[in-house]
Amino acid sequence: MRLVMKFGGTAVDSGKKIVHIANLIKSYHDKGNEIIGVFSAVTGMTDEILNVSEYVLKRDKKKIKDFINKTRAIHVDIIQNCIRNKNYKAKALQVVEVLLEEMENILNGVVLLTEVTEKAMDYLLSFGERLLTPIVSYSLLDKGLDSVYLTGKEAGILTDSKFGQARPLIDTTKIRVKYHIDPLLKENKIPVITGFIGADQNGNITTLGRSGSDYTATIIAVCIEADEVWLWTDVNGLMTADPQIVKEAKVLKEVSFAEAIELSLFGAKYMHPRALEPVMDTKIPIRIRNAFNLSNEGTIISKNPSKSSQKIVKSIIAIRNTALIDVSGGGMVGAPGTAAKIFDALARKSVNIMMISQSPSESSISMVVKKDDLDTAITTLDLTLLDKVIKNVRVNEDVAVVAVVGSGMRGIKGIAAKVFSSVSKNSINVIMIAQGSSELNLAFVVNNVDCEKAVKSLHEAFMLTKVN
Repeated sequence: MRLVMKFGGTAVDSGKKIVHIANLIKSYHDKGNEIIGVFSAVTGMTDEILNVSEYVLKRDKKKIKDFINKTRAIHVDIIQNCIRNKNYKAKALQVVEVLLEEMENILNGVVLLTEVTEKAMDYLLSFGERLLTPIVSYSLLDKGLDSVYLTGKEAGILTDSKFGQARPLIDTTKIRVKYHIDPLLKENKIPVITGFIGADQNGNITTLGRSGSDYTATIIAVCIEADEVWLWTDVNGLMTADPQIVKEAKVLKEVSFAEAIELSLFGAKYMHPRALEPVMDTKIPIRIRNAFNLSNEGTIISKNPSKSSQKIVKSIIAIRNTALIDVSGGGMVGAPGTAAKIFDALARKSVNIMMISQSPSESSISMVVKKDDLDTAITTLDLTLLDKVIKNVRVNEDVAVVAVVGSGMRGIKGIAAKVFSSVSKNSINVIMIAQGSSELNLAFVVNNVDCEKAVKSLHEAFMLTKVN
């Protein structure tokens, strides 16, 4: 089989783990499979780079130096513990040192401007993955496997120039990735590719958004016509609920692409929401597996899952740290473009609206946003629309979204009744409701204090401990 294997940051944040991953790759390669590895940065590295940009704005060169030294120590420690061959170890150390020198020079250069542009930020963020892939590649060489490391740019991923949230230009990318990767596989080499990274038509490094390594994996899979994509994480797969809330939560053995998209959009942390886009029209399945629990087969995501897996409800998702904004006013009634003005004002300030509900009277619109975006959202609405388009802005700062997800809900009568009956039996007040026309999910808002109770009651009501 031709397998694209993506490994997340928690799977590669120590030398011991990388040795484990190298052995895992070797075990599948030795069985005659063609393996393409896609790797995220070490856990926390992306956040560290985002933090150092604040030091740049303050012209704090000491903090920049401390960051470089800390990053060096992390990666040198990994190298010392995952590569035995002195030659490979020296080469890995040299590559890391060159990259760190480059990153430090860039940071010190940007200090003079006291501005970190989106273009510069993408370039800085790329160092997390670029530092790790050579280490993994030399670790594979240390195991006797022929390997070569590439950035997403070098692999051929071409994107638009929307820095921070770039989208692949898929037709050109298919040609370029196939051109670069196919010859390596024919030579029995294992390409080790940076996740998260591409390049625009001018050669500038771009990033695909947080958790973009999943996206990289599926893009490459489509380009080289892989048999499957395996997303290796530190969890057993997609689950019927958050196991921290429901101890009896089960791993979902099989879900459809449509269900997986809903699960990722509604907070399943182990997959990029856009990662499924490239494979939606193909027969390439995706497996989510635990790199440290190989006995568990994980979750398989496919276009046409078996009938036995098409249960009414698959999973209960909870999204915390959210806030509810309710805007109202008599002037909104029958006024074309009111909603557009509200959403446009918030979009201009990069506030993402997670859920929307509007009353039939058109006198109010309710919106759910992340708590981190709340201050920006309220300030924007107050300054641009209050007493013009809207009259009142009310806020509930401590709410949670609960979503019931499953393709089997489509066209089935009584699902909503069962959901809200279960919730009401536990004296939980539902503040807002939203359901899409796809009927794949039913989402509602409750006070945060009631969130766990709601998830537990729904998990029990739909008997999700028996979902498989």
